[in-house]
Amino acid sequence: MSERTEALALKVDAQLAGSVRRRPALAHELAYETDAGPLLGVCRSLRDAPELRFEMLMDLAGVDYLDYGRDEWQGASATRSGFSRGRVARNDPPDPNGAGRFAVVYNLLSISHNQRLRLAVKCPDSAEPVIDSVVGVWASANWFEREAFDLFGILFRGHPDLRRILTDYGFIGHPFRKDFPLIGNVEVQYDPDKQRVVYRPVSITPRVLVPKVIRHDHRYEPALKDPQVPR
Repeated sequence: MSERTEALALKVDAQLAGSVRRRPALAHELAYETDAGPLLGVCRSLRDAPELRFEMLMDLAGVDYLDYGRDEWQGASATRSGFSRGRVARNDPPDPNGAGRFAVVYNLLSISHNQRLRLAVKCPDSAEPVIDSVVGVWASANWFEREAFDLFGILFRGHPDLRRILTDYGFIGHPFRKDFPLIGNVEVQYDPDKQRVVYRPVSITPRVLVPKVIRHDHRYEPALKDPQVPR
């Protein structure tokens, strides 16, 4: 971690001791997490404290941890070392209502100090994920929270106009949830009798796509294959 990032971490720890916890991050990044209860107080302190001054919310994103830690492939190191088996895959199905399934991540920018910080908070209830809206702290959170509600089904308590923003009117479900089918639940089709577009059950057959490696070398040349020996 650079001296500049470490200096910022000391300021955050001094201002918000007991309210936030450090999270693992890349060497040039600084990330914290907090609980749902003190979220608004933490956000106001990050915005208003003179030594912090995170005046701008650059982005807000929902996260679904349903399959977190269950993948059998390596993650960060795979781009440098090639794909390999990183852990043994678990066969037991994940619990969709398990604690800590949904989280919200805030990417903050301090224009005054030219520094960035990431803050994460997990929703206490996975069956009905609800968390406080930060629109009153950063006005730019308005549409970001609507997007997280639309795609992940995360509810934001106190939002002035919480409604879908990307999916169609009457859409059912939240397409960024890990248990939402990739083919969707319904499809749209024009009905010549009704002379309008209607929703119908999806007709696509689900498939499991298995990646494979295709190597274009001499091993696959037909002329080099072993000849068939007649019996």
